[in-house]
Amino acid sequence: MSKEKKKKSFPTAFTVLFIVLILAAILTYIVPAGNYAKLKYDSESEALVVTKPKGEIENLEATQESLDKLNIKVDIQKFKDGSISKPIAIPDTYEVVESNPQGLYDIISAPIAGVYDTIGIIMFVFILGGIIGVINHSGAFDAGIASLSKATKGREVLLIIIVSAAVSLGGTTFGLAEETIAFYPILMPIFLVAGYDAIVCIAAIYLGSSLGTMFSTVNPFCVVIGSNAAGINFTEGLTWRIIGLVLSMIVCIIYIIYYAKKVQKNAKLSVVYEDKKHIEEKFLSGYNPENIPNFNFRRKLMLILLLLGFIIMIWGVATKGWWFEEMTALFLFIGILIGVVSGMGEKTFVDKFVAGAADLIGVALIIGVARGVNMIMDNGLISDSILFYSSNLVNGMNSVLFIIVMMIIFCVLGFFIPSASGLATLAMPIMAPLADTVGLSRDVIVSTYAYGQGLMAFITPTGLILATLEMVDVTYNKWLKFVLPLMGLIAGLAIVLLILEAYVPL
Repeated sequence: MSKEKKKKSFPTAFTVLFIVLILAAILTYIVPAGNYAKLKYDSESEALVVTKPKGEIENLEATQESLDKLNIKVDIQKFKDGSISKPIAIPDTYEVVESNPQGLYDIISAPIAGVYDTIGIIMFVFILGGIIGVINHSGAFDAGIASLSKATKGREVLLIIIVSAAVSLGGTTFGLAEETIAFYPILMPIFLVAGYDAIVCIAAIYLGSSLGTMFSTVNPFCVVIGSNAAGINFTEGLTWRIIGLVLSMIVCIIYIIYYAKKVQKNAKLSVVYEDKKHIEEKFLSGYNPENIPNFNFRRKLMLILLLLGFIIMIWGVATKGWWFEEMTALFLFIGILIGVVSGMGEKTFVDKFVAGAADLIGVALIIGVARGVNMIMDNGLISDSILFYSSNLVNGMNSVLFIIVMMIIFCVLGFFIPSASGLATLAMPIMAPLADTVGLSRDVIVSTYAYGQGLMAFITPTGLILATLEMVDVTYNKWLKFVLPLMGLIAGLAIVLLILEAYVPL
């Protein structure tokens, strides 16, 4: 009995995040506060605006000469055309400033502020939950799962390969990440009916997205903005990143399939075996193989509309610059269409929609609390300090050791700054010139940043993983047990690729 209690005693995602939140607040008392001067282009005044470490504002003429004086090796056109839209750090401008340690009130209010700051993502999650609630009630999911199960009988492994490859393609091209939250309620039942556990579904989606972003090719939120901030073209180092993407996906898919086949043969080998019944009740509550609803035209049309929504969403994000406001509006419209097609009546539709949204309240709050951790760091004025001390750490190293330590540094920075674009604009102007001092090309630093930040995304509580785990009711320790060996393999592969990129230009 005591052994069973011990197994269930690992903290929930909320507790893990609050522990991280408190630790971040403690760091604001330990790490000296400091700021780099920041540079941003103001399109209205057509000037470069410099915000100095202590808050003074200076306007400069928007010319290449102004950037050269600031030691920023970036084409001025990148600022004017919006390629660099966020403030970037100015090298050699770090100053210690008056500390702003975060106390009890700040810790309590940070999750609330985080929810306000991420309201776009949260509304997207709620609308998605409402649609899932309606479709579940209609029986369309059950009928569709049964049909798909028959079609893939004996070839279930294709689910892993197709989903992982497709999501990684989205990650490497247009930064598919937060949007993957929409996939779990739809794909999880399919994976469960195929004989896999929840971890297999999470891995196929989450790791596919993470590796796609990590080995980014044309992702505008990762290597494109990182390369711009480093003053190089994103095509430099592209061939090595493509090789990395292919190799890492092969390693990842083999790893997932090896685990999945073990679970298929013996469910007790699943790292979430003790939660198996609960997870199946959550995702397969109405699914009975012996009593499947008829997969009629109405139910097929509902699923087609949902699929069409995802296709339009991907098109909008990839080509039109959509963000959560547009995606949420799209799925609200899709949800209304599905409600009309379902024929369940206005009252039932509203009841099931609201109930479905309510099921994802926990996920929405996790997203807000995670953002609160970042706000504690920013308000405590220690993010720039961590970057400053990290950059000093690599001075005087030989090039191979420099590459390895730099990737570790970006892993650490990725923990505190989980946003790929945010880390790029803050760190790249500071870190990229360090490559010059050890005789390396700057594309190596861009790749190092992408690999380090992407690798940490596998596990960082301040990123998307806890919201993902909350979506499927899997605790953080079980995910770590599954993913850490793979993380080690991918880290080793990344280091080898970085060394090859440094000495074997392609």
